[in-house]
Amino acid sequence: MNEAVFSQVAMLVLLTGLIAWMGFIVWDLAKKSQAGRFGTIALFIVLGAGVVGFIIKTILVEILQI
Repeated sequence: MNEAVFSQVAMLVLLTGLIAWMGFIVWDLAKKSQAGRFGTIALFIVLGAGVVGFIIKTILVEILQI
């Protein structure tokens, strides 16, 4: 396994872990602030929009490079 393949795999695994950790943080924030169902959904939508934007950007970059 060369460095480029290792970097790509490590980035995918670690970035997925970071996104999951951020999801846990948002869930914990909603529980501690007693946001309720609507507040929890709003937190996930608003704070998750950045993650979705990053994923869409990554996909578009890969598509446009082909």
